[in-house]
Amino acid sequence: MIGIVAVLVVAGVVVEAHHSVAGEYDQNREATIDGVITEFRFVNPHPVITVSESDSGQVWRFDLDNLLEFDAIGFSAGDLKVGDRIIVLGWLARREANRLYTMRLERPADGFGFEQIANHPQLLAPR
Repeated sequence: MIGIVAVLVVAGVVVEAHHSVAGEYDQNREATIDGVITEFRFVNPHPVITVSESDSGQVWRFDLDNLLEFDAIGFSAGDLKVGDRIIVLGWLARREANRLYTMRLERPADGFGFEQIANHPQLLAPR
């Protein structure tokens, strides 16, 4: 019995430690941001893009889906660079200003980007 309780407690801690998209972001509050990349971190568990918005200069944080899913579709650390202009559509964070979960990203210069389809990223244009 003690073993079962211990497993349930550990499982609960693991589940709570990894946030859900629905818990962190509001699917009813979308935003589209046009800006220039100031930092791109292709890190585990989720890549992060920092952008300076073109019109206002506000700094935004864009959270991406799971790193392994991006790796599986051929999206890599070299695909986005500081200075790239991107347009991002995403869900606003529930508790933090200027943060969103990226649902679609486009780089107008060449059409490269990705879109979340059925909870998985898919490339918009081949390289």
